[in-house]
Amino acid sequence: MELRQLEYFVAVAEEQSFTRAAERVHISQSGVSAQIRQLERALGAELFDRSARAATLTVAGKAALDHARAALASAAAVRQAVGEVTGLIRGRLTVGMVVGCTVTPLFDALAAFHRAHPGVEITLQEDNSERLADAVRSGTVDLALVGTATAAPEGLEALTIVSEPLVAAVPADHPLAGLGRLALADMAEHAVICMPRGTGIRTVLDGACAAAGVRPAIALEAGAADAVADLAARGLGVAVLSASMAAAHADRLTALAIEDATEPALLALVWRPAHGPAVREAVRACRRAFAAGPA
Repeated sequence: MELRQLEYFVAVAEEQSFTRAAERVHISQSGVSAQIRQLERALGAELFDRSARAATLTVAGKAALDHARAALASAAAVRQAVGEVTGLIRGRLTVGMVVGCTVTPLFDALAAFHRAHPGVEITLQEDNSERLADAVRSGTVDLALVGTATAAPEGLEALTIVSEPLVAAVPADHPLAGLGRLALADMAEHAVICMPRGTGIRTVLDGACAAAGVRPAIALEAGAADAVADLAARGLGVAVLSASMAAAHADRLTALAIEDATEPALLALVWRPAHGPAVREAVRACRRAFAAGPA
């Protein structure tokens, strides 16, 4: 019995597919199948029911799964303990990033981290801020760059990267364009374009509207700031963005301060209080990169 066989076993069990498991562990499907067969022969029992389309665990497979996970966790802990003593960090680092948010210093930080710790495999995934924060809490993501309405999301440590007010953005020929500033009630008289629920900006907007007793009609939603701006520029509604997001489209949109949306929208790096050396070093690299700003 080998650790890699246990790794493949856990991957197939979690993915319920030999094909997806092979993609996850970066070897061929036939290689995964062969290693699982060897493991089954060593254990004297079949671990998967292969008669259905999905690879489902047998009774023996269910009995083995938790122990296989524990064995892999123990092996990782041994590598981490030795690495901390020798200064060599190995393993995996899963980084989350809010959809449509291209933040150059984050990429600079990951590049610097990779150069310093080439033994760590880095993966990057996109999602909305709410799901990313939950993934960090559960441990499936190690650290993430998220939009948030609070400087310290519950249960997480955080480094605030950006803190900006919300603005309304409209094309020059829009009836609101000449106001300079407006109230949420003024904005609610028009169709509103915003990011979907689960994003930091939407959370801030919903909180401000609830406090003001305003219920705007969200006519259109888009997950990326550029898409929200594009829709507004075509006259489809009032875009709600952060100040810097709107400023990037100043050639076609006029930004209006929202006087009763006082809480800022935050962009923050978040991670669990209990973390290993890879996360610690990645956070240090991010602190340096964000302090230096865009190259």
